[in-house]
Amino acid sequence: MKKILTALALSFSALMVSSIANAGPQNDDRGYDRPHDKKGYRNFKQEDDDIQEQRREREERGVRRLQQHRWQPGYVMPQHYRGDGYKVDYRESNLPKPSRNQQWYKINNDFILVDSDSNNIVRIQGM
Repeated sequence: MKKILTALALSFSALMVSSIANAGPQNDDRGYDRPHDKKGYRNFKQEDDDIQEQRREREERGVRRLQQHRWQPGYVMPQHYRGDGYKVDYRESNLPKPSRNQQWYKINNDFILVDSDSNNIVRIQGM
């Protein structure tokens, strides 16, 4: 019985020591937990900035492409413009009343009548 208690006490002591050792601070003075500009270290801030810049440029290209888009009846309305922010009330804009399952949208100073079922452009009316 004494041997079992001694073995349990030693095991528990070893467990406590290892837990205390792992509970210490995770960073050290060598800087492994933060980005550096030194050779061999990654600069995470710069990488994040580069990714944000690439994303911003891609979004700007997409916006320019959509602004240059030529709207024609029969074309499918791009998903980007189908949100509530582009919808307009035909009465406030002096537009003809849309038929059932149709909605007016205002995009790039044009009013576009879209069939809500197929998302096809039915009519275009400039300002």
